[in-house]
Order: sequence, then structure tokens, then C-alpha cells
Amino acid sequence: MPLTADADIARLLEQTRTIAMVGASDKPQRDSHRVMAWLIERGYRVLPVNPRITGQHVHGEYVWRELDQIDVPIDMVDCFVNSDQVGAVVDQAILAGAKSIWMQLGVVDEAAAARAEAAGLEVVMDRCPKIEIPRLGIAPVGAAD
Repeated sequence: MPLTADADIARLLEQTRTIAMVGASDKPQRDSHRVMAWLIERGYRVLPVNPRITGQHVHGEYVWRELDQIDVPIDMVDCFVNSDQVGAVVDQAILAGAKSIWMQLGVVDEAAAARAEAAGLEVVMDRCPKIEIPRLGIAPVGAAD
């Protein structure tokens, strides 16, 4: 079952440091662009993944084509993709050794969530960390370290 309890979501966000954002955009008007900037301001390292803009930089970070190219441990994969694309992202996240999957608002795939959980990943569906972090009162990354 995806995480729904506030305490579980808060714990996940507090333990997360590195986020791979699949579907990150270089377009300032896109939600993924704004959420990425906001998460960086909160102290998270956000690594953009988008095959359409691979090799470019978004908010100072190199854009990766696929999750398996990232050479640092991934705590969370934030899915800014349509629900019908989440299954492939989850399969890549499992292979990349990610610890959790976060499906953005409106993104739901029960089968992909079940696969992720069976592989030991925690899952959040149909939520946005930019909303959840202030709602749950989570301090910026590193503030309590």
C-alpha cells in the first residue's frame, strides 16, 4: 500500500536527500521546473531526468537521459510523467537502486506501485512534495543535521 499517513510521508521526506526527477523540464512555466527549484531551495539535491533535453542543465544540474546513468545513490524518484508511463519509470528505479517512488498529483498506477513495494521501495501516489513539506512542517534538508 502506498504511504498515506502523515507520519510516514514526513519520515520519508526527512530521510530523503537526493531526488531524481523524471520528466523535469527546462521550461519555467512547467510545474516540474518550479517544483525542482523549490526542492533545491529546501536543500535537496535534485537530478533532472528527461531524454528530450539530455546534456542540458536545469537549475545548474546536468540532465540525464535515464535513471541508470546517474552515478550517485538515489533516495527518491519523483515522477513528473503521465500515469501510463510510471510503470517503466518504476522498473528503472528498481534497477537503479532507488529507495522510494513519488508519483505527482494526478499520477496513479497501482500495479507499478505494487511492483515497487515488492522490490522494497516506499511509494507515495497522487501528491506533491512542494505541498506536503510545508503542510507537514518539515525543516529544510540539513537544518537539523
